[in-house]
Amino acid sequence: MLDRYARQLIDPPLNRLGRGIAAIGMTANSVTLIGLGLGLFAALVIALGAPMLALIPLLASRMADGLDGAVARATKKTDFGGYLDITADFLFYGAIPMGFVWLSPIANGAAGAFLLTAFYFNGASFLGYAVLAEKHGLKTDAQGQKSLYYSNGILEGTETIVFFVLLCLLPDYFAPLSWAFGALCFVTASLRIYAAKQIYTA
Repeated sequence: MLDRYARQLIDPPLNRLGRGIAAIGMTANSVTLIGLGLGLFAALVIALGAPMLALIPLLASRMADGLDGAVARATKKTDFGGYLDITADFLFYGAIPMGFVWLSPIANGAAGAFLLTAFYFNGASFLGYAVLAEKHGLKTDAQGQKSLYYSNGILEGTETIVFFVLLCLLPDYFAPLSWAFGALCFVTASLRIYAAKQIYTA
């Protein structure tokens, strides 16, 4: 819901930085993998009991996630690069909740399982919609220039990062926050399926 507005703010400085990174020879795929490594490290730091400290690699990871696209635009966008980017994103989105479950399995286990199920459902609806959009030749740049069709929703990348930051700041509230956010993920996915039915039923 907020991605299109966030992109308007962050894309210009990211594009400038991306051109600088491309100029020194670093590839977009390298930036993607660095971002993934930082995100997985953040999950480990959470699991080891320091959620507040995990904010540093977590936010650095998301900066790298924005930079890889900027580097690709400054050099050459590839289908594999887009594929690697979305795959890395989904692994990151699963790893952070897993870190909180490992931190406190008894307190966070049920809510974490619900949240990951909601992420799985939402992710499937997102990717399935992208496949249908490609098949029907639909295009959108509402969330920036992407390698696949990004359907909007109540919850998008911006909301998810804000949610992860809240979890790191308020780790004792992981369970209630996750039940609420997971429920909104189910609503988002359900609305996306409804939209697909309206557009692609023929």
